[in-house]
Amino acid sequence: MERNYDPFENVQTVMDEAAAVGHIDTRMFDILKNPQREVKVYLPVEMDDGTVKVFEGWRVQHSNVCGPYKGGIRFHQNVCLNEVKALSTWMTLKCAVVNIPYGGAKGGIRVDPSKLSKRELCRLTRRYTYAIAQIIGADTDIPAPDVNTNAQTMAWILDTYNMLNGKPCPGVVTGKPVELGGSKGRASATGRGVVFSTKFILQKYGKKLDEVSVAIQGFGNVGGHAAEIFAENGAKIKALSDVSGGVYCEEGLDIAEIRSFTSGGKLLEEYKKIGVRHISNEELLAAKTDVLVPAALENQITAETAEKLNCKFIIEAANGPTSVDADAIIDKKGIVLVPDIFANSGGVIVSYFEWVQNIQELTWELEHVNTMLEEIMRKAFDEVWATKEECGCNLRMAAYVTALRRLVHAQEIKGIFP
Repeated sequence: MERNYDPFENVQTVMDEAAAVGHIDTRMFDILKNPQREVKVYLPVEMDDGTVKVFEGWRVQHSNVCGPYKGGIRFHQNVCLNEVKALSTWMTLKCAVVNIPYGGAKGGIRVDPSKLSKRELCRLTRRYTYAIAQIIGADTDIPAPDVNTNAQTMAWILDTYNMLNGKPCPGVVTGKPVELGGSKGRASATGRGVVFSTKFILQKYGKKLDEVSVAIQGFGNVGGHAAEIFAENGAKIKALSDVSGGVYCEEGLDIAEIRSFTSGGKLLEEYKKIGVRHISNEELLAAKTDVLVPAALENQITAETAEKLNCKFIIEAANGPTSVDADAIIDKKGIVLVPDIFANSGGVIVSYFEWVQNIQELTWELEHVNTMLEEIMRKAFDEVWATKEECGCNLRMAAYVTALRRLVHAQEIKGIFP
């Protein structure tokens, strides 16, 4: 029986294993196992009906050894401290594995955003920004979108922070609207990075994107953009799912049509077309495809789920979608897994581009952004693959070893103050 899933315990377990595999000096390693700061805030918000509700929120700053803290803010009814701690740790590792000058952070508010009006979400976001304003900043801690937050959320944070500081501070958040200093290509960057990751691993096995079938769990920002870009590159998308369930078509789904259908807020359970059948999320994960892309939340591929997998490759578009127990089963089945800290790094890489553009007061064209994104991810993938060959381990271990070596070395150089 699988252990109760704790995302923070999960990431610490993998870090310990990677430290052993990579023969990493433990003297500085323990510093990286826990966050540097955990902040909990209570957020009173006046609702549209005049009542006042108090929401819980967190901002966890894991490490700034390689640069300012960096990480998204999620709104979800089940968010908790250990989840935010895990996500902040993954952000540190993610930035290190692709070698961009950031550390890791994450924020969260326990709320079901579907039950709040836009005005209520605005007030909640502004109150949260006020509560954490003293610990964020363009050279300190830079938030970004995550689950159930978007460019509009970042615009509210940016405006609130600007008002508190009495001047424009565009670099305080990334993932903001292009009109407010956002980067072209940021909205699709995580999904595009997932496709690049798939392309790189397929090349190692003599395959191309237009030769494979794909199943994607999660049809939000990441899964939706990934589906579009996979389709543009000739891949056959056989299955998709969202919170309402999934759809499956052996001959391949019409992604453009489905994106248009869901753009108005409709769910996949409402989509009907000849040749398309409705399936559960569990059936999607077990579908026979070449590539499985979990793009939803953590802990979707458990030991029980892993036994039923019927794919050749897993590309982790979500953070922490696979449990430690499932990892062992995936290895045993010979499924090649590209881990989250590399596969979904496209978002933070283009966030870095956005931050650089804000600092330099420049605007990059979309083609330049996408080209630079692929170049950085290609270089990082080659480094991870070389580590895999050196250590004789799977790609998750190789990515963690690559990241931890970089982080521990940086900590050794800086030393401990005082």
